[in-house]
Amino acid sequence: MDTEFTGKIRFEFTALVWQHSSSGHWHFVSLPEDSSAEIRTSLQWQEEGWGRLKARARLGKTDWDTAIWFDTRHNTYLLPIKSAVRKTEKIVPGKEVCVTIWV
Repeated sequence: MDTEFTGKIRFEFTALVWQHSSSGHWHFVSLPEDSSAEIRTSLQWQEEGWGRLKARARLGKTDWDTAIWFDTRHNTYLLPIKSAVRKTEKIVPGKEVCVTIWV
């Protein structure tokens, strides 16, 4: 953890990109359970509707403003990967990626 973005806590992890089965073609990575537990313990009071927390993300050389959502079924936060990011970074479902987020 560090605070590269003022007031933000940094988490870096590697995860597989997966695609939701709905017709919306949403792509996500699941944050590690230990990082999710730390975030939830420290920042749950800042969550908005549906367990949403504002965040900044970096995948490869691409940074973007986003949010993470808490998934109660899997006890972890989910980070959606925007289409523009997937195209720029050549991301497909099943690819392992290194992600940095600041919350």
